[in-house]
Formats: sequence, structure tokens, C-alpha cells
Amino acid sequence: MTALARPTNGRMIGGVCAALARRFGTSVTTMRVIFVLSCLLPGPQFLLYIALWILFPSEDKARTAW
Repeated sequence: MTALARPTNGRMIGGVCAALARRFGTSVTTMRVIFVLSCLLPGPQFLLYIALWILFPSEDKARTAW
């Protein structure tokens, strides 16, 4: 498993789904479909997405930190 960092390429909005897909070894499309389907259920999905967007470093910033 890789570290959680939002990629600079291949992201649509913030790169959260792309980071999670890379971390868990699934396709980005699968992760995005799971997120969209989860939005049909009650809960704070959008708030969680925004929180992860803030918490996950961008890939270029994560590279310079090491």
C-alpha cells in the first residue's frame, strides 16, 4: 500500500478518490462510483470529502517533505 497523497495527474476535483483508489489498489472509476452511490445515503459524505481534501497532502508537497 502506498502513502495517502492526492495525485497531481488524474484527479477530477480534489484528488481524494484517486488517492484512496491508489491506496487500496482499486480503479479510480470504482472509487468515484462508490462515492457517488454513498451520496444517495444520508450522512456527511461531502463534509468527509472536504476534510480529506484538506488532510491529504498534494503529491508534490508530500515528495518535498521526505
